[in-house]
Amino acid sequence: MYTPTAFIVDDTAEIYEMMRQSRLANFITATPTGPMATPLPLFLDESEGERGVLYGHLARPNPQWRAEVVGHGLAVFMGPDAYVTPSWYASKSEHGKVVPTWNYTAVHAFGPVEFFEDADRLLNVVKRLTEIHEGTRQTPWAVTDAPESYIEAQLRGIVGIRMPIASLKGKRKMSQNRPEPDRIGVKRGLGESSRETDRIASAMIPT
Repeated sequence: MYTPTAFIVDDTAEIYEMMRQSRLANFITATPTGPMATPLPLFLDESEGERGVLYGHLARPNPQWRAEVVGHGLAVFMGPDAYVTPSWYASKSEHGKVVPTWNYTAVHAFGPVEFFEDADRLLNVVKRLTEIHEGTRQTPWAVTDAPESYIEAQLRGIVGIRMPIASLKGKRKMSQNRPEPDRIGVKRGLGESSRETDRIASAMIPT
């Protein structure tokens, strides 16, 4: 990921939070026949390993887990993003030397990939994913709400992923490289948008 200095996020705790806020990641592996990618919910175990470990699971029929992995895997976590029109820049009326761009946040996590089929490990992954995404609900669903035999059958249909993080790259491109009047214009323009992600991006723009 190309990351100019102005957009680098190098605080590990901040990067972890960006990953947690991105509810769906793209899990990518290079194989002898080409790259393979699957959109997946992944969770981070910060207590494991030097930089944390990512966990998730694939459907057993998904060919990605059977393909030889060349090098490290890559998990891409995308945060809020928004199109930025140059019409919002104060500098447009001053000199006109402006073009459209896109604001966004992203984290790239790299590491060796392990696929596993052990039922106990799979159950632990499923329970932890469920707790993360059900935990804030008023009446959260739990894995134990379903019949045990049903869950056992479901576990036979998935394969686990474990990816210890070897390196992390964080990027927040939110108009930091623009003069303050331009940032104010972008913040106002996105804040007035009907798109929720635009309004979230607006709140992230420094002024």
